[in-house]
Amino acid sequence: MAGILTALLSGALMSIQGVFNTEVTKQTSTWLAAGWVQISAFAVCLAAWCITGREPIGDLFRVKPWYLLLGGAIGAFITITVIWSMAGLGPAKAAMLIVISQLIIAYVIELLGWFGVEKQPLTMRKVAGMAIAIIGVVIFEK
Repeated sequence: MAGILTALLSGALMSIQGVFNTEVTKQTSTWLAAGWVQISAFAVCLAAWCITGREPIGDLFRVKPWYLLLGGAIGAFITITVIWSMAGLGPAKAAMLIVISQLIIAYVIELLGWFGVEKQPLTMRKVAGMAIAIIGVVIFEK
């Protein structure tokens, strides 16, 4: 149950953040807004690290494989693409397409066992669920 609530909160926060970032971009610029997002996120994480425990920073240099450390860089591009999609499509349509894309890519990662994720079998039930979600986007659009 905690996982479900956390996922719902995450989705809500992503939508709110996307709207905020898009509005900041309108008043500044895309890269300035995205940079602010990353710097403010770093400040929050640094404060939380100082309060909750201080795992050695050197632990990051022992992460294997090294490409797993690219999450922050990917995050910068996530911020930019969310801003662009919300500005071009509006928050609701952009969020739906973002979630569909997340679902499809996450399932492909599971199917192929990429990035250390345990490989999962292809099931028609999951494929049907994704198809229904895509149909829902089409219906929402019409």
